[in-house]
Amino acid sequence: MLQASFLATLPGIRHAFFTRSGGVSQGVYSSLNGGVGSRDAPEKVAENRARMAAALGVDADRFLTLFQIHSPDVVIAQEPWTRDSRPRADAVVTQVPRLAIGVSTADCGPLLFADGEAGVIGAAHAGWRGALSGVIEATVAAMERLGARRARIAAALGPTIRQSNYEVGPEFVERFLAADPANARCFKPSQREDHAMFDLCGYIAQRVEQAGLTQFEDLGLCTYKEPGRFYSYRRSTHRDEPDYGRHINAIALNG
Repeated sequence: MLQASFLATLPGIRHAFFTRSGGVSQGVYSSLNGGVGSRDAPEKVAENRARMAAALGVDADRFLTLFQIHSPDVVIAQEPWTRDSRPRADAVVTQVPRLAIGVSTADCGPLLFADGEAGVIGAAHAGWRGALSGVIEATVAAMERLGARRARIAAALGPTIRQSNYEVGPEFVERFLAADPANARCFKPSQREDHAMFDLCGYIAQRVEQAGLTQFEDLGLCTYKEPGRFYSYRRSTHRDEPDYGRHINAIALNG
């Protein structure tokens, strides 16, 4: 698993950006697939998630992720939920000890947040839709409702598809420019006419800064580029694979 230096120094907090290594899944899911929405064998996904929960020092039934819908929606976790009752949202915050909260990704941006002094943590799934519609700002606001202070919140971005591997079409570019002409800096020309390369990580960093967070770390890793280390939806699509694994990126308060 990978860690961010900002978050690793905070007492009483555990976090991890899990890679694809260390699990029991096979084939395209090899090996630490945590995606309950994948077509992997459910018992293997459950074992993988139990291993991740143990790494964060929580019971398997207190290792929570969401039914993600590419939205700006945030939920507050006060108690465990089941796979079938998991909320439809793209970010989660809590102040409950020994409750790990996380998001699944396979190219989108996984963001983990913490205010160590207040004992408030958060996790957000920041794909382009969520980032554009405000999931980052909504997560920070939800943390503040639990007692966090914006000036103290540290945020970290885990493995995400990078600009050199993220080609988009003209409609995509137009949507971002319509939202803010300054977003032009997040694009550079592609080798294909009318296409562009999108800097999702740079855009996320921009939104984090606009949200008033001054402690931000980007691990600088590309999911598409390293097939032995990371899952990638886009890479799997390009390879015409039948499905793909999902990373879990999670954070917990010690109790």
